[in-house]
Parts: sequence; C-alpha cells; structure tokens
Amino acid sequence: MKNILLILITFTYGITLSACEVNQYESDRASATSEVSEANIDSLVSLMTLDEKIGMIHASSSFTSGGVPRLGIPELVFSDGPHGVRHEHGRGWHAIEGYDDRSTYLPVGINLASTWNRDLGYQFGEVLGNEAKERGKNVLLGPGINIIRSPLNGRNFEYLSEDPYLTGEMAVGYVLGLQEQGIAACPKHYAANNQETDRHNIDVIISKRALHEIYFPAFRDVVVDGGAWSIMGAYNKINGQYTTHHEYLNNEILKGKWGFDGVVVSDWASVKDTREALIYGTDIEMGTELLRDFDNPVYEEFYMANPAKEMIESGEIDEKYVDDKVRRILRLMYRSTALTDHGPGQRNVEEHQQVALEVAREGIVLLKNDGLLPLAKNEIETLAVIGHNATRKYAERGGSSQVPALYEITPLEGIENLMGDDVEVIYAEGYEPYYDESLFADITGDAASQSRENVREVELARSANEQLMQEAIELAELADAVIFVGGWIKGHEGMPWGEGTYDAEARDKLNLKLIFGQEELIQRINEANDNTAIVLMGGSNVEMENWLPDSRAYLHAWYPGMEGGTAIAEILFGEVNPSGKLPMTFSNAHTDYPSHSIGEFPGDGTVDYAEDIYVGYRYFDTHDRDIFFPFGFGLSYTTIEFSDMDLTVNDDVVLVQSTITNTGDREGAEVVQVYVHHKDPSVDRPIRELKGFEKVHLDAGESVTVEIELDEMAFSYFHPDQLEWVMEPGEYQIQVGNSSRDIKLTQNVEL
Repeated sequence: MKNILLILITFTYGITLSACEVNQYESDRASATSEVSEANIDSLVSLMTLDEKIGMIHASSSFTSGGVPRLGIPELVFSDGPHGVRHEHGRGWHAIEGYDDRSTYLPVGINLASTWNRDLGYQFGEVLGNEAKERGKNVLLGPGINIIRSPLNGRNFEYLSEDPYLTGEMAVGYVLGLQEQGIAACPKHYAANNQETDRHNIDVIISKRALHEIYFPAFRDVVVDGGAWSIMGAYNKINGQYTTHHEYLNNEILKGKWGFDGVVVSDWASVKDTREALIYGTDIEMGTELLRDFDNPVYEEFYMANPAKEMIESGEIDEKYVDDKVRRILRLMYRSTALTDHGPGQRNVEEHQQVALEVAREGIVLLKNDGLLPLAKNEIETLAVIGHNATRKYAERGGSSQVPALYEITPLEGIENLMGDDVEVIYAEGYEPYYDESLFADITGDAASQSRENVREVELARSANEQLMQEAIELAELADAVIFVGGWIKGHEGMPWGEGTYDAEARDKLNLKLIFGQEELIQRINEANDNTAIVLMGGSNVEMENWLPDSRAYLHAWYPGMEGGTAIAEILFGEVNPSGKLPMTFSNAHTDYPSHSIGEFPGDGTVDYAEDIYVGYRYFDTHDRDIFFPFGFGLSYTTIEFSDMDLTVNDDVVLVQSTITNTGDREGAEVVQVYVHHKDPSVDRPIRELKGFEKVHLDAGESVTVEIELDEMAFSYFHPDQLEWVMEPGEYQIQVGNSSRDIKLTQNVEL
C-alpha cells in the first residue's frame, strides 16, 4: 500500500507556513512510502497550536473526531460495526433518512468463530474493509473479542468464544483482512467487559493471572500478530479503575509490554475523568454526549476538550501527553484511508455476499442427528416450517451492531427457494414475542422504572399463544416432515417486560429458558411428527433438558447473516455438509457456569471473578461437570478417523503431527484440535487448554497429515506471584481430538 500525506496549505488562525516548510512537505509527499514517516508526524505536531491538538483528541460529531483544516488534516471517520457497516449518521445520532447505505450483512461474530477457519476470518475482515472504504470510513469498530464468560451476556452474539486462543486466532485474520483495505480495525472492548448489566459502572474484581491468561490474550494477539491500528476501551472498571483510562491496562501492558503504537479510542461515553484520560492512555474520547445531551452536544466540554486544555495551560498536566496522542492519531491516519489512497471500495457485490454465505455454511453447528438429517427432498411431499424465527429478520436489530442490509434471506425463504415447486411448504408462526401482563398485576409502579432485581424475581411469561400453537400442531400432523425454527430473538424492541429475554446491547438475559412458550411447542410438535428437525437462532444456548431427549435433530444457527436462510436450507437437505464447531460450552442452565456457580454475575456494583482462570471448558472439563455439548463439538454427515500421532521437539517447540481420514462416502471437513496439559504443575492448571487447531476439508476416502506447531507460549502460564509468563519444565500431555471432550490421541513429552 502506498501512503501519501496530503498537506493543504492555508492561511488561517493568524499562522502561516514558510516557503521552506511548504517545500519540505511537498518533498515528503513525493517520497512517501508504505512506512509511516515519524519525521513528518513530528513536523506536523510542531506546527499545531494547543487548540488544534486538543481538537484532535475528542469527538467532533457522533462518529468523527476532529481534524486540523489549516494543515489539511481531515476528521477521522468511525463506523460500527463488527459484522457490517452501520447506518449513515452524518453529524448526529439519528440515521439519515433515504441515504444509500445498504451493506453486506455478514453472520455475527460467534458464527464466524464457529467456522474455526482462519481464512474465512481474513475474508470476513476484507469484505468489511472494502465496504467501509466505499462508504468513506477510516476506522471500523470491531471485531468484538471479549471472552464469553456467562451465556447470559446479551452481547455474546458479537463476540467469538469462551477460549482466548480461538478468539485471538480468528480475530487476527479479521484484523489483517480489514486493514489490508486501509481501514483501521478497532478490536473491542479492552478488557474484561463480559456483561451489559450496569456496564458503565461495574467494577470487575479479578486476578492478574486471569487477566493475562483469559481476558488479555486475544487483545495481545490482534496487537502483536494482527498489527491493529486502534483499540477500543471498555465501560467497566477493573480493580477500581475505569478501563478506558487504566494505568496498568493501557500504559504498562498495551503500550508498554505489547508495544502498541496505535490509538486507544474510548467506547462511546466511557471517559469519566480528564486527568486519568490524559495520563493513562486514552487517545480519543468519543460519545460523551450520550450521557449528557446527544441532541445538543457541546464537544468543547468533553473531558478531553476544554477541561484538558485548562489542565495543560495551568501546568497541572504536561503537554507531552497530548502530543503523544496526536502522534498516534496521525500515525493511524497515515496507515489508513484518512490520509492515503487505497483505491475504491465496493458494496453489496456478489463476492461479498458469497463470503457471507460461506461463513454461514461453515459456522452453523449440527449438534444432534439420529439419522433424520439430511432430509431427502424426493421423499417429502409436504414440509411444515414452524416458528416465529423462520420469518424474522435480524440485520437491523441488536444495538450498535445493526446493519442496513441490502437483503436478508430468512430460513423460510431459504427452504422455499431450495424446494421450488417439488415440495409443498406450509408455514405456521407457532409462537409470538409477547408477555402475559396479568402475571405482573401485583407489581406497582411504572414498568419502565422497575429495577432489574425486581424483574429477576418474577417468572417471565413462558406460556404459549394457544391459538398459534394449535395451528402449528395441525400443520405438523399433516406434513411428511417438520422444521421448527425458534430460539432467541435479537433486538431492542418489545413489550415493557422484554428485558432479559433477547440478545441485545445494554442488557443481559435472565436465564436460558426458551421464551414465549417454545419449549411446550417443541414437545408437542415432536409428539405430532416424528420427522422433526429443530433449528435454533441466538447468541447462546438455551435450556435443553425438557425437549432435546425427544428431538431427533438439532441445528444451532446463531444469527447467520443475509444468506443465513440459504445456508440453513442447504445443510438441512444435505446440499452442504455441516462443519461448524461450538466456540463455547453448551450446558443446560446458566447456574451451571462458573461465572454463576463460583464467581458473580451480574454483581452489585462490583462483580467478583472468583472462578479466576476456570472459564468455560477449563472449568467443566477439569471438574468433570455434566454438560450437553462440549467446546469444539459439531457433527458432520461423514465420518472422520484420527490416527498416527507423532511429536517432534526442537528447542521447546513441539511439532504435532496426526493423520485424519474421511471414512465416509461424501466430502466433509474436520477441525483438528490440539490441547495441552501439564501433568505435574507447581500451580493449579486446567486439565486441558486449546493451543492449536486446523480445519481440513477432505474428499470421501481422502487422508491428510496435519501439522500443528506449539511454541513456548503454548506451555506457559502467568505466574500469580512472579507476575510474568513462565514455562515450567516437566512432562506435558499433548491431546488431539475434535472437541474438548472427545480426545482421540494423546502423547506425553518432556520439556
């Protein structure tokens, strides 16, 4: 990529540039290379007034930060979101009516992670970058890489995994693909932002070991391996200090140990203190008007605006802190589309839609199948599709990740398109999103003002709409086969008591119970028709004990993007062989998870991460807890065998080799997963930790030898007393399998 610095010389504010300075910048522009010119940056900073510097470090509108017109430095333009470019907001918070901003709606983050395919991670980012570039953006606010600590987090659908290694590996590809287009990635939210409840105030009490082993690694990966040009701070506190201006997180770790030379952008309205923001690493303050008056913002009164200027002019804060921020912003501008020409972008082209389809195909996970799937089209005359989610669209729902999709194929549409005129497809809604207000008649006061705790104490309405249910059962009895499409919904709209029942920013779920009577509906459909396949949408699992045992097939589709209906239909009817693997453990109830059984969620002012490093499968596997579906699990329509494991050690780097063979009669894919276990550690360590994986596509009968390299970090832990990474000598067990609970091969190695 060729970086060209454009300096437009004007004569305003009573300041002029000499002929010598003009000639210097013309020379710099002519000789610009792909490397950022630190000399140019220093020269620009030296020419700025304090007012101009201050103008660059805070918002100038809802999605821009200030530029310096006198020096030809434009505003920096931001955009959500992590799986599609958001609506055009212009200067304010309301989307511009009638604006041509339709975008490719990619599957959500957890669907991407379920592909376990690094190449798709890169293509995902490449599509986003190309479309953001076409829309004139410089920074895309993604990927979301917070760890899935609890299945109740309303924003889990945006995130990638409960595991830091899988999260980091998938996020690095995303960042590389995005930035190759000249759009700065802004991985978020740094760090330990694992709930939406009280997100602006909650104080996470956590050990440094848990931070470094669980909550930091993906951020380290996107910085060190992905070269991210910006990072977004979080809302929450960690051990008493707000993360967006946290001395340890930003100055010591991010900009210190990891050598991050980019920009720390606040989450929108996450700056709380001027002094801390100036000296503890915040570079751009965004969105503060959200907590003040977003219809009439006064950007000059942001924490990092006039209050910062006053601190510097009084001598309380050294101007060097602002200079460092401006240098970082200019460095990002050099690298991105802000000051360079990365060529034109495209939106809504066939190639982008194809990536959306491929991610959906590889990310949808088949969890149960007793032989019902794939359905045989030529054996079905009448097919019943039942469920509200079969026709619901999700692109423009869920909070800041909403996307103005060009189109969105629903599951019903995908099935109808695939069936054509060969099969009669009949549809019944089955259930609807509603609440029985009579259940809350004894609660006084305005529903909108009730506290979350009051809501938590009330059993939400789970009863079905009897009329819709009966219509669905009648169709199920008539049909040769049934596809039920249900699960969670994504969005902010709903009845006053909608809190806690759907996936969305700024709220968490109350439990994992199926909503709106779906559990009873599934049970009755299973009784009415033995050829029933269950398809569930959502950013997490649901309680399964009352319906799964009697269900023949279960497909978990997440929120699969604009081509999701196509991918669901293709998998159900065998046009595509499923290859998705779970990026999180599916237990039954939220109380099974260590964030609830050992630690706290959502807490009350503080939340104690008492489970420490035992998040997800690290907890369930080490303590042998009952679950439904393990981390890394996913079924296929073919069979894969593992054999011939071999280890080669060279200077504490271990090369793991194993052979996998497709023993079935159709092509398919498998994810070879490598876990590490120290057999006699001096500190408590999990029974297994994912340290390598590779997704391999195989023709029927094909065998492939897979090689996965484990470096020193694969065997290291963060010492709780020494507060540094340590690789301890001893015997390690290398485990190879296709889920954390299905280890096929093991060998021990002495290091």
